[in-house]
Amino acid sequence: MTDELARMRERLATRVVASHRIGSERVAAALHAVPRHLFLPGQRPETAYRDDAIVTKRDEAGQPISSSSQPAIMAIMLDQLDLAPGHRVLEIGAGTGYNAALMSHIVGPSGQVTSVDIDPELVVSAREHLARAGFGEVTVVCADGAGGDPEHAPYDRVIATVGVSDLAPAWLEQAGPQARIVVPFDVRGTQLSIAFERTDPGRWASRSLAPCGFMRMRGSLAGPERVVLLAPGLSLLLPDGTPEVNARAVAGLLAGPPALCPTGVQAAGSGAAQVFWGLGLWLAAREPRSCWLNEERPAGRRGAPGSRLTGAPLRGPGWHSTVGLLDGDGLAVVTSTAVDRSGPLTLAAAGFGPRAADLAADLAEHIQAWDEAGRPGIAGLHVDAYPRASAPGLADRPQRPGDALIMDRPGTWFAVYHD
Repeated sequence: MTDELARMRERLATRVVASHRIGSERVAAALHAVPRHLFLPGQRPETAYRDDAIVTKRDEAGQPISSSSQPAIMAIMLDQLDLAPGHRVLEIGAGTGYNAALMSHIVGPSGQVTSVDIDPELVVSAREHLARAGFGEVTVVCADGAGGDPEHAPYDRVIATVGVSDLAPAWLEQAGPQARIVVPFDVRGTQLSIAFERTDPGRWASRSLAPCGFMRMRGSLAGPERVVLLAPGLSLLLPDGTPEVNARAVAGLLAGPPALCPTGVQAAGSGAAQVFWGLGLWLAAREPRSCWLNEERPAGRRGAPGSRLTGAPLRGPGWHSTVGLLDGDGLAVVTSTAVDRSGPLTLAAAGFGPRAADLAADLAEHIQAWDEAGRPGIAGLHVDAYPRASAPGLADRPQRPGDALIMDRPGTWFAVYHD
């Protein structure tokens, strides 16, 4: 490896650890030691050493279905996982193999990392990347991740690198008595990286939460949420319970002029993330009409004419995202009158379609109510998971504190609530 590649790797690791307050020295050491560019052979090295997610595979419609996750969220989730030398780890979603290499570096020769992926092509490339980087001891299995891998169980740690809406019974069965499970969990469209631990025979409780964004799991555990492609690069994420929609009709709504409804609410500093996850959780718990709108932007065209989400409160290199309400022939989304990320965001609701003004007013009321409630978000949020195999029926479970959101899933039911 050249000195310049080593310097790029060191700069990335140092920036991620400092910016995201990664407390684990083992995770920091792994970031400094494992060369990411060997897991992205089709990318320029300087691209591999940016703190960005990199799409590595798309489906026939052009939608991303696999990527090398952003190094920062990898570090955050590994910090949550609390790995130690000698641990046996089950990973759901092999991707490029980079995350498995980081974990293998931490658990060392006395530990074991088993990574499961449903995509044969990704399994082959992950094995090649791991061998090239000196981590050939990692086991990569081609299978539906919902079944885990019983051959190497029990596991001290389980981690998913794909968005999930449930905890697979197989993961819980293969987890050891002191295991920790970290997954990107979908709360009706808003994803949270949650570290679960078993607190009694019938419950797993969250120990830490962090905002995240991952491609959804494929296979038998694919969640009830749906991604609807509206136009090239523009997609609508619909949570469970949302009726079928006409993609062409929704795309046509966005082509029309919006009806703006101001809110008087400002979000400063890291306000964009606060809006997306805080307000997103608020809508998830209260609005069956909630939805998420996402746009990919070609490199070098950020803010260029033609973007339909120029005022989206959450944005990154090549993408814009916002939350909103979808109701029949109308759509309303959160927008902002200031798009300078260094300054405050002044929030508004933009409505489209025949009922644009009414939907925008409804969304504006939610924004104002969220603001008046103190802008609740991830702070103080808890998620309790009750596996059906060991928990009594939902009606027998005591009420959670506050206004809990109850989510009923095939293998587990969840209570999402604030202190």
